[in-house]
Amino acid sequence: MSAPPQGKGEPISGKAELVGYIEQGCKAPADWRIGTEHEKLVYLCDEFRRAPYDNPHGIRPILEGLASKFGWQPILEDGRPIALTLGDCNITLEPGGQFELSGAPLENIHQTCNEVHAHLAQVKDVIEPLDAGMIGIGFEPKWQRSEIPWMPKGRYAIMRKQMEAKGKLGLDMMLRTCTVQVNLDYESEADMVKKFRVGLALQPVATALFANSPFTEGKPNGFLSYRSHIWTDTDPDRCGILPFVFEDGMGFERYVDHVLDVPMYFVYRDGKYLDARGQSFRDFMAGKLPALPGEVATGSDWVDHMSTLFPEVRLKRFLEMRGADGGPWESICGLPALWVGLLYDGTALDAAWDLVKDWRHEEHEALRAGVPRLGVNTPFRGGTLRDIARRVMAIAQAGLKARNRLDGGGLDESHFLDDLHEIAVGGPCPAQGLLDAYHGPWGEDIDALFADISY
Repeated sequence: MSAPPQGKGEPISGKAELVGYIEQGCKAPADWRIGTEHEKLVYLCDEFRRAPYDNPHGIRPILEGLASKFGWQPILEDGRPIALTLGDCNITLEPGGQFELSGAPLENIHQTCNEVHAHLAQVKDVIEPLDAGMIGIGFEPKWQRSEIPWMPKGRYAIMRKQMEAKGKLGLDMMLRTCTVQVNLDYESEADMVKKFRVGLALQPVATALFANSPFTEGKPNGFLSYRSHIWTDTDPDRCGILPFVFEDGMGFERYVDHVLDVPMYFVYRDGKYLDARGQSFRDFMAGKLPALPGEVATGSDWVDHMSTLFPEVRLKRFLEMRGADGGPWESICGLPALWVGLLYDGTALDAAWDLVKDWRHEEHEALRAGVPRLGVNTPFRGGTLRDIARRVMAIAQAGLKARNRLDGGGLDESHFLDDLHEIAVGGPCPAQGLLDAYHGPWGEDIDALFADISY
């Protein structure tokens, strides 16, 4: 999640300015970039407990070690480092100490892979002397929610209160989930709408291929992606499929209206987060916010508010694809490969849209409900989602080949899809591999997971 804003900004003049803010994200195809974000669980090696913030082996010394050894610049809240920045990259903390790299906007997936491996090398250099480790998985496999330490970030204290009042699993989302996501550009309003629709429709395919959260408190939980299920019972005001995206009239203004309709969480002023839960951003624009009477919303406030929406695809000045569980390090580059292949080549995007354009709202809902448990075996139109996944993989592979972005050895980006292709044609998803190990060589001992899948 976001670090504290670094500037207040000017008062917002009206809704047209909010629409214009998103519209400024339009870029010529030559300027399209790929931004990959991935979260990891940090644990202490002695008991595999999640690392607290203030601990000689915990989160704070990891942040400080990255800053001192590799030049990352700390971002402070109440005098404590809660994020790092270096060039176009950021490291931030999720509420339970999930460690997130928000990567730079890069031209191709070869560069993304280099970035991922450079980050891993730095992190391992810092955490190994601290006797700590990291794993990639969609949901905390061992510890109860009450045993997860909270990070000292003001916005999380306010969000915690809201999650306790809305839905049943919001605190699990905050404390115990990990994801990988990719941020992609659009050329125009029409291009944004088409990509948004394809992204929402096919998000269940990504969820199924990356499903990797089958354990809760040391035992199988009956899901392949429990992380995905959690989002179905989190704050309903700001999550879900967004049916209006598929309706006539969808565009920048329609999305702005949606964001304005979502109740606020907080306002950031003078280094503090002020509780504004349930209040209206429209009132804030008019200087009538109860939490900050007489003060008018600024551009920075709008960016903050947009960051508190959590749909399956989120629109900012780019589109965020948000449906994948955290997973093995070697799989991280597969997510940008999937979505770049589908969305960054015109022929592939047309083919993906042709695949989904007649899907009904009830079918979107059925896939969203079924995939967390059944993955690619979710029933769909007389077959299963695996049938769709095979077609999606073929489209994505063709899209990457058409891009023809080569590495130093002459390979295009399509090889990053190899593991996903194996799942689509019949292989096990990551969660099934973990379950097989749990019932086999691990002897139903969840502690074996940490040694087996640590980065």
